[in-house]
Amino acid sequence: MRAIGIAGWSGAGKTTLVTRLIPCLVARGLKVSTVKHAHHDFDVDQPGKDSHTHRMAGASEVLVASARRFVIVHELRDEPERPLAALLPKLEPVDVVIVEGFKRGPQPKLEVYRAELGKPPLHPDDPLIVAVVSNDLLPDARIPIIPLADIEAVADAVLRDATPIQQLIAERGKL
Repeated sequence: MRAIGIAGWSGAGKTTLVTRLIPCLVARGLKVSTVKHAHHDFDVDQPGKDSHTHRMAGASEVLVASARRFVIVHELRDEPERPLAALLPKLEPVDVVIVEGFKRGPQPKLEVYRAELGKPPLHPDDPLIVAVVSNDLLPDARIPIIPLADIEAVADAVLRDATPIQQLIAERGKL
């Protein structure tokens, strides 16, 4: 299992890129999973549903299963946020894990950059950013620039730069 991050400021188009990238990689015969970091409180459970009631009653984990899918909700309560290294092993083995967010994490990353956001590029200060996906000219960039529309080139970069998860953990400690 290998992982690579998709990093960038909010509104840069990370999710759009990921949703275009997944079918491209799947068409190449790869099995893909994703990890999405959220900076806000979120809930996949609905008040009034039995699973929500179980969680609100104090269950640490609730697994909801059907013939089509299952989800495990792990309630952290007052525990600290889990690092990426603790989350990745929870996934079933796949060829590539795309990590959206965790922009300050120590995994190799592709930066999605849009100058119109008025935010500085991340790559000058992050040596783990291996390429920038952008339609903007970045003449000072010392890493490859891949046009946003060239999803095949983005997929090539993912396959070139995704790093085995065990190597990431061994080399960089806690993700």
